[in-house]
Amino acid sequence: MLEVTGLQKKYKEKTVFENVTLQMKPGEIVGLVGENGAGKSTLLELLATVMQPTLGEIELEGFSYTDGFKTIRRLIGYVPQDIAVWEEFTVEENMQFFEKLSWKKHTKEECRQLCVDMQLTQWKEEVRSLSGGMKRKLNLAISLLNDPVLLLLDEPTVGIDLKSKIEIGSYLHNLAKSDGKMIMYTSHDMDEITTLCDRVYSIGKDPFYMDLLTKNEIAVEQLK
Repeated sequence: MLEVTGLQKKYKEKTVFENVTLQMKPGEIVGLVGENGAGKSTLLELLATVMQPTLGEIELEGFSYTDGFKTIRRLIGYVPQDIAVWEEFTVEENMQFFEKLSWKKHTKEECRQLCVDMQLTQWKEEVRSLSGGMKRKLNLAISLLNDPVLLLLDEPTVGIDLKSKIEIGSYLHNLAKSDGKMIMYTSHDMDEITTLCDRVYSIGKDPFYMDLLTKNEIAVEQLK
């Protein structure tokens, strides 16, 4: 379980958000929506341990982010909005490179199967020759090498074709429901959010997202 209590983030005199409190359970897919600049990416970075909160507490699987930092890192998979792979490497070379950095070891065939499961089959092709959708699938596959319990995705399907978007959504659904992963992600695609998510958190002051999502009968909770 993920538990966040009273989270605040400030940059000098600017408060990005404050008193954010939320929970996630295994098998849940939770959407995070809000206007640009509301703090969605910042919240994911805090949960991914990329930065630290100004105030508040975060616990994952009973481990505090304050005391169990090394353990926490092993439990998290994080995919930022910008694609972070080696363009001049093949898919195979990228997977093998990041597998060596992973705490959990995999055979080459296991790495390949991870890609095949999300319909990324261009194993020997250089990444720079792939479509945006295939690159995002590779980014996602790399984040799963640690077998995380919590997967944090920042706009994982932005700017890609509909077929790849549907395939990624289907894969994430199976990952949550079959493997019990907790998945949180941001998106501006309301159709994607209403189709895939079990619950949605709306961050910021703009009520547009809450109004729209409530009409689609999804449980929406407003974060400050």
